[in-house]
Amino acid sequence: MDYKKIYFAEQGVTMEVTTFATEGGVTEWHVMLHVEPRRESFEGQMERIYAVEDKIPCLPEFAGSKYVLKRYFLSDSANQQPLMRGEENVSLSFIQQQPLDGSKIAAWLYMQSGTEVHNEENVTIVDHNGYRHLWRMGMCRGEGGSAWQTEALLREYEDMLQTYDATLADNCIRTWFFVRDVDTQYAGLVKARRENFIEQGLTEKTHYISSTGIGGGPADTRAVIQLGTYALTGFDPSQQRYLYAPTHLNPTYEYGVTFERGTVMEYGDRAQVFISGTASINNRGEVEHVGDIVKQTKRMWENVETLLAEADTCFEDVMHIIVYLRDTADYQVVSEMFAERFPNTPTVFTLAPVCRPTWLIEMECMAVKTRKNSQFRDF
Repeated sequence: MDYKKIYFAEQGVTMEVTTFATEGGVTEWHVMLHVEPRRESFEGQMERIYAVEDKIPCLPEFAGSKYVLKRYFLSDSANQQPLMRGEENVSLSFIQQQPLDGSKIAAWLYMQSGTEVHNEENVTIVDHNGYRHLWRMGMCRGEGGSAWQTEALLREYEDMLQTYDATLADNCIRTWFFVRDVDTQYAGLVKARRENFIEQGLTEKTHYISSTGIGGGPADTRAVIQLGTYALTGFDPSQQRYLYAPTHLNPTYEYGVTFERGTVMEYGDRAQVFISGTASINNRGEVEHVGDIVKQTKRMWENVETLLAEADTCFEDVMHIIVYLRDTADYQVVSEMFAERFPNTPTVFTLAPVCRPTWLIEMECMAVKTRKNSQFRDF
């Protein structure tokens, strides 16, 4: 794992990048872009972000790279997303989760080399070595409440998966549910997702899907829910397993929700670990350290570290971190804590309330670690 930080002085953009490479294999990069506000309009900040994005694939250390996913964190998605450019052959995600460094925009970029990347009807498809990776972001509907929209989006996604001979239960690895006004609308999402999952054969006796359900505003002001997804075909079921950390966390179905704490995908040359949105919770499903942002942050780290350990990984294998805060006033203390513990890991801090009002902070991350699994094909 290689970490690097580059400052582009002309654009006023800081690039935090993690590189994972194996000899002769696919290289993966995770990049966070942070832009200096410079007291200018959104368009000025956007153009400076884009200028750096366009430079990255031309840099020597990114030789042969292609963008797979771009997620933009916006301070006002309804007014800002219409100004942003459309792109082919990349999964685009825009969400109102204000960056807390004073800027109007930040970006998480996921890149690969050595794979074939193309787009079919808003699905970004990555083909390599017999695997097909399906990324679909930015799904939303403009009518109905949170329960209706969740059900409609899941059915739309399930129909899409069928065109690739895939199903939600067998092939979906990761989801993101962004919820407008999460304090009042999350319950509808939970109910509709649980009912849909039962129809799809997903129960506490089978498995669920790693996920983040978090506050966030779609650009369409009528949309309450925005769905992002990642699925995989061409793998053996034994390559996938779920993470529970029972000493620290309880099964989510015990308090009525339906997602896995984490998922690890084993390949011949690496393991990819997807950690769901994780907060300060104990193995009885109770919020730990109500009202104390410092203690909640530390307990959250402990929970994530335990999940990573179950996948035979650790924080040194993490390629990026997204941090969600309920209160902007907590940004300074939390950012200083992260800077001390994770000085090199690409990280973004956003304003995004968690699904319980007493949770002050949540984080998600992805990790990659070298493996030698002779029974599986390389990534």
